[in-house]
Amino acid sequence: MLVDSASKVKKICLLDDDPCVLKGTGRLLRSAGWEIETFSDPHLFLHYVQQHRPRLVVIDMWMPLMHGLEVQKNLRQLSSMTKVIVVTARSDPFVRTEAMKAGASAFCLKPIDGELLAAVETALGS
Repeated sequence: MLVDSASKVKKICLLDDDPCVLKGTGRLLRSAGWEIETFSDPHLFLHYVQQHRPRLVVIDMWMPLMHGLEVQKNLRQLSSMTKVIVVTARSDPFVRTEAMKAGASAFCLKPIDGELLAAVETALGS
């Protein structure tokens, strides 16, 4: 059963292997009025996407089970309309370029701050 993404306008999915980042980023986005669904496992996240087709996801680049570019590629196959914001602690111009070429709306560096909120608003046209 697919859930209509229009019914989840205020929901954002977060994928990061670091529970502290999930908690902190989730808190920041919730404070701005967004509903958050968090994932630490990319496989569980992609399974969720098959069922729910979120409008926006925030994906960590460097995770042990699957890196962010792989997740982004799989996500595009499952839900091509889902917007992607990539976050990372490493400033790598090559990875940034690859993520943007693959359709990322934004590429933000950790620690997460107001830059992410602005990227979310821009990605969703809010």
